[in-house]
Amino acid sequence: MRKLALLLSVLTLLILPACQLSFSEWMFDQTGEEELLSQVRGMALLATNVLHPQPQTADLTLIPHTGVNPFGINVFLNEEVEEVKRERSVEMIAEAGFHWLRQEFPWEDIEIHGKGDFEDRRHEPHRSAWEKYDHIVDLAGQYGLEIVPRLSNPPAWTRVLTDTIGPYAPPDDLADWGDYVHAVVSRYRGRVGYYQLWNEPNIYPEWGERPVDPEGYTRLLCEGYRRAKEADPDAVIVSGALAPTVSLDPGPGPGLGLRDFVFLQRMYDAGASACFDVMAVNNYMLWSGPTDRRMQPLNVNFARPIYIRDLMVANGDAHKAIWISEMNANAVPNDPNIHGVGVYGQVTLEQQARYAPRAYQRAIEEWPWMGVVNFWFFKRASDAERDQSWYYFRMVEPDFTPMPVYESMREYTTNLEPALHAGVHQEDHWALDYRGEWETVESEDAILGAYHVATQPGSALRFAFDGASLALHPGPGAGEVEIQVDGQAPRRISLDGRPVWLVRGLREMRREATLTVVSGEVGIDMLLVHRSALRSALANGRALVYLALGLVCVGVLIRIFRRQ
Repeated sequence: MRKLALLLSVLTLLILPACQLSFSEWMFDQTGEEELLSQVRGMALLATNVLHPQPQTADLTLIPHTGVNPFGINVFLNEEVEEVKRERSVEMIAEAGFHWLRQEFPWEDIEIHGKGDFEDRRHEPHRSAWEKYDHIVDLAGQYGLEIVPRLSNPPAWTRVLTDTIGPYAPPDDLADWGDYVHAVVSRYRGRVGYYQLWNEPNIYPEWGERPVDPEGYTRLLCEGYRRAKEADPDAVIVSGALAPTVSLDPGPGPGLGLRDFVFLQRMYDAGASACFDVMAVNNYMLWSGPTDRRMQPLNVNFARPIYIRDLMVANGDAHKAIWISEMNANAVPNDPNIHGVGVYGQVTLEQQARYAPRAYQRAIEEWPWMGVVNFWFFKRASDAERDQSWYYFRMVEPDFTPMPVYESMREYTTNLEPALHAGVHQEDHWALDYRGEWETVESEDAILGAYHVATQPGSALRFAFDGASLALHPGPGAGEVEIQVDGQAPRRISLDGRPVWLVRGLREMRREATLTVVSGEVGIDMLLVHRSALRSALANGRALVYLALGLVCVGVLIRIFRRQ
């Protein structure tokens, strides 16, 4: 017994510094927890991932709308009275490296006084209700940004019971909703490509003073989808973002709603698959950081979209992307005058500044089925809501004073080198840099209906990729290319329309590749990046490592507490 006690003491002295120092950052990378005790508990929970079936995410599926620039942000430009402030907002957003503006186009602010009435007579002089939104769309184009209008918030006249059943309640007649969607999409056809229909339909109060209704929302979604496609067949429809919640009480009432997984499955059962092109979720870092890898359905953490992806795959929607409509951590101060401190978790400004770039990094590097991630939110028009905890998600104060997270995101996007990560990627992925003469060719033979083809020798494609191996699915023509990787001697490859390996290796690493056209018809249809077999094997045994380390650290802590 003495020898065993001595051995445990020695192990304790050896392992304790590792648990406190060397492993601290590593454990944060697994659990998203900052404190040692929380990290240890997190490691133990992480080990239980192996006790239930693993989500099926179909990572090697080619998915439209995933190769887009991933940086989006929520804005309230419609609430800025002064046009100069709208432009200053868009200017700062562009400077910080964001590409997408998620902006409400509230139905109640566009078709204000009655059906077919797009005049704003709430103020003198009267003006077109479109004026403000035309300006917002113009600003986005001026700064090279894209806008995703969020269509929601029916006006009171669409309901017999008006706003007495909640300002967000759906309209009595879905044809009115369809006409509004058609009007917006028709007006901005060719200038706006994506539209989101509703927001958080699975929680209170986003469906009004009534129980949330997956089947009712599906009917609304399908009507909006049909009318949007009538107005612009090329319009891409994003579903209303599902809120992460574990509630099984459909409400109505504060804090109530229907679990996102249950709500989504009932949407699928009601036929929703035919009524959206991109699935949307909200994904906040509420009580842990972006690196939390614990997979429990009742654990609302940043890994939650993996379960949504699993449901999509199970329902035959593996070919659709997920976009995150809202993402951030709440930097609310400890102030008794602020309502709801801790409701959304609580981080410091420094933590918020660290977490946001890490969240983007994880989505970009690990989730090939993910597209845009929208930060929540840029700024409010005034500080009237400083007594509300949700106000402290802001990136910039109403007077345009930036929070630390603004600077950290600007630094991250400025220094980020776009790359292809493990997965299947389209020819128009944002990380691909085409040089010379290329054109887009629409073809039934292309995997997603189109591919890029070089129109003259010497044209090149440059990109970075993270992986062990790289394969090309070329266009249907025949030609020759040279592939050069990391400055090594170029290697010539003949293309005949069939997939070909460009790089085959065992070691997973960042590589720089240049593909130069030598002769013939060279097309780029798809690129496939493979992880190393060793990494896959290590991933399969990772949970056991988590468990072992968690138990060791728990034992160390128990021994420390007994000594005190």
